Amino acid sequence: MNTRLRAAALGTLAIAFVGTATAADLKPEEQIQTRQAGYSFMSWNMGKIKANLDGDYSQPQVEAAANAIAGIANSGMGALYGPGTDKDIGDVKTRVKPELFTDQEGVGEVAVAFIEAANNMAETAALGDEAEVKAAFGKLGESCKACHKKYRKD
Repeated sequence: MNTRLRAAALGTLAIAFVGTATAADLKPEEQIQTRQAGYSFMSWNMGKIKANLDGDYSQPQVEAAANAIAGIANSGMGALYGPGTDKDIGDVKTRVKPELFTDQEGVGEVAVAFIEAANNMAETAALGDEAEVKAAFGKLGESCKACHKKYRKD
């Protein structure tokens, strides 16, 4: 395991443990709602980056959106997948597949890949080269799709 990957994995675990104390205070339905809010915010920021790549490119806008995504990616959202959050609770619906709760190794791999892609996107956006941003954005999108494909219901 390379040093960057190891650092990302350890950082993720450390954040997850810190986040667990906060997430433990939330009811399962609140955990679902909170993680969905985080994913919605990331999606909105992905849309902002895509709009910049498809239209008039604004490096400050792309950098801000990329930093928001990286911030959420590194926030320890894994702690929001606590017991009881694997199924719908009343009006609170989830699209998570049960495998997310049993495939720890696979989940760890997609989580680390996503965090690395989000961090790379933020670093690349700060440099401002549109072609490099486009490539980093593609990798970030691939990391999102990898998790959706394995662990999200259609």
